[in-house]
Amino acid sequence: MTHDAFHLTPSDVRAQEFQRVFRGYDPRQVDEFKGRVADELERLVRERLKLDDRLQGFQEQLRAFRDRERAMNEALLTAQQLRVAAQEQADREAEGILRQARADALRLVGQASDEERQVRERYEMLQRQFAAYLANFRAMLERQLGEIEGIQTHTQLTHQVQTELILKRHA
Repeated sequence: MTHDAFHLTPSDVRAQEFQRVFRGYDPRQVDEFKGRVADELERLVRERLKLDDRLQGFQEQLRAFRDRERAMNEALLTAQQLRVAAQEQADREAEGILRQARADALRLVGQASDEERQVRERYEMLQRQFAAYLANFRAMLERQLGEIEGIQTHTQLTHQVQTELILKRHA
């Protein structure tokens, strides 16, 4: 008999009858032994049922753990994909910001150059106006000096003439 084909239960042991023969085994000892074997078999069956229940529980836990592991792996993969996508998006945004910053910088440099050119032109115009003002002021001063010299000469001549007239009257 193979192990799979022969299943002995505690009831089978208790119900087993043996032929009575002369000089056979003591029926009381056989019954007592059958009782102990049946009790042990019952204990083993109960233990096996408990172990089967525990095994089933462990198998369910294992299934749950595998499901969780699969879910965690999927979540990890999704997180990695999201990280890659977020990094790519951040890189694109950073590149766009850099492009915009470069364009803004070029525009600001252009504006600054235009403003500098305008300030230089205004400065040069103011220098020309100041030079013209100085030239006009100098010309006016020279006219005034000329008039003062003319007045001074006229005053000296007038004084000389008056002095000569006074001397001629007293002489």
